[in-house]
Amino acid sequence: VEVLESGGGLVQPGGSLRLSCAARGSISRFNAMSWYRQAPGKQRELVAVISRDGSTNVVNSVKGRFAISRDDAKNIVELQVYRLEPEDTAVYYCGLGYSQTSWPVYWGQGTQVTVSS
Repeated sequence: VEVLESGGGLVQPGGSLRLSCAARGSISRFNAMSWYRQAPGKQRELVAVISRDGSTNVVNSVKGRFAISRDDAKNIVELQVYRLEPEDTAVYYCGLGYSQTSWPVYWGQGTQVTVSS
């Protein structure tokens, strides 16, 4: 199983980004793909998660600014982020797991998002 993220970068406050996550290999047994982030000196935290049936959960701290979606034909999950703030600066990780409430079993390598003027 392989999980690959892309789409991070440097963006000014108020800007937008689209992060993509592709999962490859024997992934049919996994029901949920999620985005976490980890800022320097902080623990990794859940941002958003989506199940195979399309149900989603976006954490309250970013609700209204972050949106998660999936394209099953391409086996990718995207995180669209709007109105970025400096506090959103972190490494964003994609995770593959069994459910929305379980810790991911596989992780990508992470993609850096830096929000700065």
